[in-house]
Amino acid sequence: MNHDRPREVALAVRRMLQAGREMQAAMARRLGVRITDVQAVDQVVSADSPLGTVELGDRLGIRSASATVLVDRLVSAGHLTRSPDPHDRRRVVLSATDHARGEVRQALTPLLREITTITDRLDDDQAVTVLGFLEDLTAALRDYAAEAELPLRKL
Repeated sequence: MNHDRPREVALAVRRMLQAGREMQAAMARRLGVRITDVQAVDQVVSADSPLGTVELGDRLGIRSASATVLVDRLVSAGHLTRSPDPHDRRRVVLSATDHARGEVRQALTPLLREITTITDRLDDDQAVTVLGFLEDLTAALRDYAAEAELPLRKL
C-alpha cells in the first residue's frame, strides 16, 4: 500500500464529516428550523433505543435545561412527541412524528437518490469492504464520543 494512502483516507473521512455538518445546516435552512432541531430529530429517529430528554441533550452536547427547551420547541412544532417509557413509567421517551419524518424524507430525497446512484456502482465485494469500513469508522467515532465523557489524562 502506498504510504500516503492512510493519510489520504483519513483526510477524505474528515472532509466527509465536514460535508455532513454542511448538509445538516443546509437541511435546517430548507426546513426553516435551527440546526440543533435537525440534529435532535436525527438523533431520535436513528437511536438504537428510545431516548429521553437527558440522553438527547448528552448526545447533542447541551445541558439538560437547554435540551428541555429544545424538546418543548420540537413538541410544540409537531416534530416530536413525548410518551411514557413502557419499561419505566417514571421516564419519558421521545418519538419523531410522521409529519417530521415526512418533511425530512422529502428534504433528503435528492441526496438519497445520489447516494443510491453511487452505491449502485459498487460490486458485491466493494460493497462488503465499504460497509465494513463504515461500520468500523462509526464504532470508532462512537467510542471517541463516549470517551469524551471522561476527564482528559495529563500528558
